[in-house]
Amino acid sequence: MKRLVLALFLLLFSIPACLAVDTPDEMLPDPALEQKAQQIGQQLRCLVCQNESIEESSAPLARDLRHIVRLQLQQGRSPKDIEAWMVQRYGEFIRLRPSFSAITALLWLMPILSLMVALLLVRRLWHRSAPAPAPLTPEEHRILDSLLKKD
Repeated sequence: MKRLVLALFLLLFSIPACLAVDTPDEMLPDPALEQKAQQIGQQLRCLVCQNESIEESSAPLARDLRHIVRLQLQQGRSPKDIEAWMVQRYGEFIRLRPSFSAITALLWLMPILSLMVALLLVRRLWHRSAPAPAPLTPEEHRILDSLLKKD
C-alpha cells in the first residue's frame, strides 16, 4: 500500500515537469538557431506564469511566444530586434531583467534613499536641543539669592 501511495505521489509531481519540456516539433532544425532561441526565451517572462521564462513555462501563451521567437530567428532578425519587438508589443514587463532606466534606477535606489532619510530624521530627533528655560521671575530670583547666601 505504501508503495502504491509513493508511486502515485511521484507520478502526480512528475506530470507538470513533463509538460514544460519542448516538443520536438517546436525546436528548430539548426542547432545554432535553436540555442539562440533558447537564450532569447530565457530572457523573456511568461505573461501567464510571471516568474518563469517562456522557455520554462508550459502555458499556451508561452508556447506561442516561443514559436514567434523561432519564426523571427528564421526570418533573420537579430536577438535584439526580437526582444525590442516583444517589448514594443507586451511592454517592459516581458523582460525578466528590465533594462536600466531612470525608473529602474529609482526603484533600486529607493531603499537606500529611504534609509538615509530615516537616519537624518533620527539624528535630528536625537540631537534636538531642549527648549530654553523661561527666565526667572523676581520671586524666583529672591528665593535663589536667599538659598545661595545660606552657604
